[in-house]
Amino acid sequence: MYKILIVEDDPKIADLLKSHIEKYGDNGIVIHDFDHVLEQFEALEPHIVLLDINLPSFDGYYWCRQIRQISTCPIIFISARSGKMDQVMALENGADDFITKPFYYEIVMAKIRSQLRRVYGEFAAKHEERTVEKDGLVLYAERMELKLGAQTVALSKKEAILMETLLERSPRVVSREVILEKLWDDAFVDDNTLSVNITRVRKRLAELGIGDALETVRGLGYRLNATWKDLSLS
Repeated sequence: MYKILIVEDDPKIADLLKSHIEKYGDNGIVIHDFDHVLEQFEALEPHIVLLDINLPSFDGYYWCRQIRQISTCPIIFISARSGKMDQVMALENGADDFITKPFYYEIVMAKIRSQLRRVYGEFAAKHEERTVEKDGLVLYAERMELKLGAQTVALSKKEAILMETLLERSPRVVSREVILEKLWDDAFVDDNTLSVNITRVRKRLAELGIGDALETVRGLGYRLNATWKDLSLS
């Protein structure tokens, strides 16, 4: 399941976009706080962003530049401003595509799927692809996907980093300190934030039918046990 962030101040359009995205089995997330778009982007770690130009406080060009400073996540502008310079400015500020309003939702979905395939899926550059594998469980680091047999789940950036750290050291225990350094580069993070990320990884594993593989080792850290060995052969 891919996470698609919707930055659109027209609630009707935002809700309709969310509805169509979820029909395709992905997660549409609508932003309501337009003063802190970047903070929400960092917290949610979406796979793609749908971004309007005319927004309260700061316009879409501004937020596109801010996102581009920290991420190469695909960004598609959706706007009623259809002039050539609007499209040029969007692309110059880091957008990957531009859709003018009014639009057909089927076209929006086709463009979303195209960007997802290009960046995370079958059209992603294979020659640079880095994988981490253990007993049939494969992490595609750049695609941020985890695969077991014929099943695949999408990961957020932090989920992928955490999964890579655990896979590389499995079945050894990975200390909290190592995980914190990998995820937040020594920034202060409370125990609850780390626990939330561990829970998310457990959920991704559960989506592949893997239960109880990620073990909490009290006082030390976390260990990934290869409980999926038999599952990968089925």
